[in-house]
Amino acid sequence: MGMTATQKILAAHAGVAQVEAGQLLEVPLDLVMGNDITAPVAIREMERAGLFQVFDPQKIALVLDHFTPNKDIAAARQSAEARAFARKHGITHFYDVGAMGIEHVLLPEAGLIAPGEVVIGADSHTCTYGALGAFSTGVGSTDMAAGMARGTAWFKVPRAIRVTLTGAPGAYIGGKDVILHLIGLLGVDGASYQSLEFVGPGVGALTMDDRFTIANMAIECGAKNGLFPVDARTEEYLQGRVTRPWTDYAPDGDAVYDREVVLDLSALASQVACPHLPSNVKPAADLGDVVIDQVVIGSCTNGRMEDMRAAASVLRGRRVADGVRCIVIPGSQAVYRQSLEEGLLAVFVDAGAAVSTPTCGPCLGGHMGILAEGEKCVSTTNRNFVGRMGHVSSEVYLAGPGVAAASAVTGRVTTPAAIDN
Repeated sequence: MGMTATQKILAAHAGVAQVEAGQLLEVPLDLVMGNDITAPVAIREMERAGLFQVFDPQKIALVLDHFTPNKDIAAARQSAEARAFARKHGITHFYDVGAMGIEHVLLPEAGLIAPGEVVIGADSHTCTYGALGAFSTGVGSTDMAAGMARGTAWFKVPRAIRVTLTGAPGAYIGGKDVILHLIGLLGVDGASYQSLEFVGPGVGALTMDDRFTIANMAIECGAKNGLFPVDARTEEYLQGRVTRPWTDYAPDGDAVYDREVVLDLSALASQVACPHLPSNVKPAADLGDVVIDQVVIGSCTNGRMEDMRAAASVLRGRRVADGVRCIVIPGSQAVYRQSLEEGLLAVFVDAGAAVSTPTCGPCLGGHMGILAEGEKCVSTTNRNFVGRMGHVSSEVYLAGPGVAAASAVTGRVTTPAAIDN
């Protein structure tokens, strides 16, 4: 019986020729990641278990990104704990204020992820790295602690859904529209503990930034991971970033999938996930007159260069509507610097937007844009649960950077095509 790409990666790391869905495996890890919220918990658990050495200081990444620059004393204490641990153990890949970025933007950018690798992170959107053909998934802080100490993790081999992509996306349509549409079809638990494996001629029409966005939100339909094939675009992205050997694992022709979903990218319109689930998806043009108070452009989902460029293309020469707060958060220092060099930050400031240092910030209701009672926000983040960005009566509409920027201009949920007319 053939194996999916995910199953092949897990089998190769476990040193076995064949695996089947549902099988339990102990798998060596290529990277263990934590942030300023999850790493301190993992550090305490590791030491409470009497484990005082890390398995490899070069295979652990600590990124202080959620509540940084620190928003309060509690956040400062957590960051201080992570800094002390990084110094004590000589952690190679430690990223602090001024050098960090949002973890799932930063780690691929820094060359820490390669095709065929196995990565765990104490953050649910660790599945982002499947865009590079790696098996990556989110875990709890206890699993992170065990991973840092032992360098292995236990997995149940996932079943899989094949997502066949055809066609090419039209103007203003990007990875966020693709994944929102797919989550709308599957539901928030429609891929529970399964791999989403993306195949088909449409994959080549997607940029790497599109793929990162799609893989990032695989968890929002319950998937264990999202995985893209390695192609010429992937190899171009890896050049100059990854110098170590890597392996491209392709699915067997007779691999077993629970189901297949076919998406014609050319038929997609701008999508919006309405409150209060990422699966409550509608075409943006069908929403009617939804008046908003805030727009957030950034996050590990849409904080990359293409997102900055898409937002700037809409905001250039326009102004944010009166009564609307527009917050732009580049996903890393490199994205910030490139945006500066391309004049995009000036576009945002001239339009009346606030530009932040890289941080997760408002995505999880942390800081830099908390919503008050009854306020509505269009956000390029990944979750819109009740109270996700502030008060429990606030509402979050998830969208791509084009829709977010157009909505900032009009003060209502709007497609970029609508303001071009």
